[in-house]
Amino acid sequence: MQFEKKGLPSPGVYKKEELDLWKLLPSMQDMFSDGGSGAVVSFLGIVKSIGNNDKRVEYLEIEAYDRHANPVIQAICEETKEKFNLEFVGIWHLKGSFKVGEPLVLVVIAGKSREEVFPALEEAVRRYKTEPALFKKEVYEDGTYAWLSAKY
Repeated sequence: MQFEKKGLPSPGVYKKEELDLWKLLPSMQDMFSDGGSGAVVSFLGIVKSIGNNDKRVEYLEIEAYDRHANPVIQAICEETKEKFNLEFVGIWHLKGSFKVGEPLVLVVIAGKSREEVFPALEEAVRRYKTEPALFKKEVYEDGTYAWLSAKY
């Protein structure tokens, strides 16, 4: 697979302790230094302090049904790469308990030009938010909580 050859973890879901998203992106620098890609874009999803219902977030919990989520995330990467004729697509999503300001997901897209990578990034983000079996629970400072995404 393209990721193992590049020394990267395969796209998918990882326990928070297994993967440091802050370090993953800079580790890709050499992959793009040959000039084959003219544009590289990334999306780093971070826990926000104000929830979807305007309540203050204390922490966020992410759960995943790995046997469903991992193949779906890998398919999103492959299909997006093919559809937009890209050099590289990777999506890494974490699960566990997260404080405000901690990263949850990293999406990296590389292609020949910005005309390909920006729409591809938008599609990859939209798809990872709706297709894999990922479940997000916002826990608020007032002690209440809400399950935000249980769609797959």
